[in-house]
This record gives sequence, structure tokens and C-alpha cells, in this order.
Amino acid sequence: MKIGIVGYQGAGKSTLFHWLTGIAPDPALAHTIQSAMATVPESRVAQLCEIYKPKKITEASIELVDTPGLARSHEGSAQKLAMIREAGALIVVVANFGGADAAADLQNFADDLLLADLSILSGRVERLRDSVKKPRPGREKEQEELALLEPLLAELEAGRSLVEFPLSVEQRKAIKSFQLFSDKPRLIIVNVPDDATDTARFAALAPEGTDLVPLSLTLQIDLAGMEPAERAQFCEEMGVAPFDRDDLLRRIMHASGQMLFFTAGEKEVRTWLIRQGGTALEAAAGIHTDLAKGFIRAETMQVADLVRLGSEREIKAAGLVRQEPKDYVIQDGDIINIKHN
Repeated sequence: MKIGIVGYQGAGKSTLFHWLTGIAPDPALAHTIQSAMATVPESRVAQLCEIYKPKKITEASIELVDTPGLARSHEGSAQKLAMIREAGALIVVVANFGGADAAADLQNFADDLLLADLSILSGRVERLRDSVKKPRPGREKEQEELALLEPLLAELEAGRSLVEFPLSVEQRKAIKSFQLFSDKPRLIIVNVPDDATDTARFAALAPEGTDLVPLSLTLQIDLAGMEPAERAQFCEEMGVAPFDRDDLLRRIMHASGQMLFFTAGEKEVRTWLIRQGGTALEAAAGIHTDLAKGFIRAETMQVADLVRLGSEREIKAAGLVRQEPKDYVIQDGDIINIKHN
């Protein structure tokens, strides 16, 4: 899944991209997108390595995409937004310095996304309304699609996002190809001045269920470039603290609707991304398509149990290894071993 970093010009999107990925923004890509991978840190990997002493360690990564900033005048917005339609989740960056108003920008940007979706969905609904008036083959299917889309159009016209709308399975299928921004999960970054102290007030800006993080991006990237001793001295003198970059990456993963599961052995300890609510069959497919095709069962145990007992022999003796079917929902901390033909 691609995670798009979006916002208005000058909000700090590229600074966030640089800090999280370690890749400096390329000026040649200022008017298009730039992507890079960021490893999702997981502390339990070290615990597994103590047990297995693996020859190889591989940690899962998320793909972050830096996108061109939108102009507050809305000039060229449609073209820029089209570049990030395929993103599965959004990190919305708003500034609260230099005269910028984070609350206003956040609302205006949400309106920009909603209007872009409204244009797409209203166009499709209007075409369907015209088409179903004519008796022709396929008319019933068009009538069914229209019945699915009209309630969603009404939501957008009322100024409400589809993130919290209880979409049916059929409605989700009907809008899948549109890649609507209103249906994408998001995390909000409020970029504050280096000396900002009263950041708790920004929490009220986030819609219910949306994670919001206030931090100074310029300060964090400056701190990241310092040697540990220099960083500690600077933080003490200035009364500031580095933000936990690893924690932010985990929050981005969670906000995007993804989670980690593990595979472990003497050859390799590895983390894998899967959607929250994903099944054992999906986990198998994520590892290798052949495992999904020949799936028999998923031999599953918990990291916490393995660490507590110290070995696979002990965890098997305790009856804590489970044999799960293909529709088993992956849980946090699961170590999976796929049995297959």
C-alpha cells in the first residue's frame, strides 16, 4: 500500500518525507511524486532473535509518497490530486506557523478532497441517471449501481466524508475503481514552531477516530542530523526533546489499517504487513502466492508465549501452538508457519 503525504504548499510535507525515509526530496520531482520506503520498527524482533539466533533479519516497510503541495487558490489542484488517487491512506500535513492557521487549513484541505470526490461521483451518477431512462441491455445493472451510489453522493453533497459511512460490501465494490479520498484512512500532522509548547490543544482538530500528531518537523530533522552527544546537549540547553520517529511510523501503519505478523526460524526472523482483520490465507499470499494456493493450515503461536517459555519445544509442550484454518483472523503478536501442499 502506498501512503500519500499531502497538504498545502509550505506545510512541511517534504520535510516529513525526508525525516521518515532518510531520503532528501529531489528538486527535479517537485511537480510530481517521489516515493521511498520506511522500515516499520518492531521491538519484538530482538526478542525473537535472542531465541532463534537467525542468519537474517528482515523488517517490513511502508511506502511513503511525497506529493506536490496544493495551492490555497485551488489552481492546478485537480491535476495534483489525480497523482495520489492510488494511495491507500493519507498523511495530511498542515502548518501552524508563519501566519498559517492549522484549523482553517485542515478544514479547507478536507473540503478540497471532498470536492474532488464529489466531481467524480456526481459525474458517474448523472451518466447513470441518463442511461437508465433508455430501455437497453444492461439497464438493470445500471439501476442497481445507481441505487448504491446515490446515498453516497448525498453524503458528499452534505459535506460529510465516507470514512465513517457504513458502506455495504456492494457499495465498496461499486466505488473501488473511483479511489475516493473520502474513503481513505488518514493521519494528521500539525507542523508547529520549534518553540511550541501548547500543542495539546490541536487534538480537538481531529475528526473522531483520526490520529493527530503535533510536532516541529524542522526541529526533528535537525535533531536527527546531530551526533548523540550533540543532540543530548542541544535538547538540554533548549528544553526540547526528540520526537519518537519509530512510534510515528507505527502510528502511520496503524492509521493506514495495517498490522504486523511474524515468521521466525534459524534462517530468518521477519515481519510482514497485513491489513487489520486479514486472514491466514491472506498472510500466506503475502509471503508467497504458492503458499496460498496450497494452503492446508496455519501453525500459529504468540511471541509473548514464546519469549516467556524460551523455546518452541516448551511452547509445544504447553499446548500453545494452534492449528488455524484459512479464515483465521491474524492477531497482534502472531508467529505464523504456513503448512501447504
